[in-house]
Amino acid sequence: MALLENEMIRLRALEPEDLELLYRWENNPDLWELGNTMSPYSRYILKEYIRESHRDIFDTRQLRLMIELRSTGAAIGTVDLYDFEPHHRRAGIGILVDPLYQGNGFATEAMHVLMEYAFLFLKLHQLFVHIPIENEASKALFTRCGFVLSGIMKDWVLTEKGYSDVLVMQKVRTER
Repeated sequence: MALLENEMIRLRALEPEDLELLYRWENNPDLWELGNTMSPYSRYILKEYIRESHRDIFDTRQLRLMIELRSTGAAIGTVDLYDFEPHHRRAGIGILVDPLYQGNGFATEAMHVLMEYAFLFLKLHQLFVHIPIENEASKALFTRCGFVLSGIMKDWVLTEKGYSDVLVMQKVRTER
């Protein structure tokens, strides 16, 4: 089996054909609370982002890959490594799975493949994730993937309901 795939999913580079999917996901205000998005993205900006996505993680300090079903070739979401710090050998990790494909184990599969890449190929020591405290699905996903709670950032994000706490979870690789 290749490095960026398993029996169920494949992680692949962004392609120009992904523009409309990314446009839909990035401009979904329901997802904005999970990140730092404050305004819509234009197709032009996303096209440029895709065009530049070939750049090395050591240069850009981030990597976004598409989650693709091996059975059909359908792109169903994205995974991200961000705030990549090669000296400290750590990165943030994120995931988005299209609502049509949620609840089928694809997020867990994608996380396992991305963690294998991060730990074995990039030689990272740890991964971290910030999760809004209300996001039970993400808490469950990252717990299943071996992440542990390392802290709570109080009043970290401003939502329509007011300030909300964010959980910090980490997975530290035990050296072999």
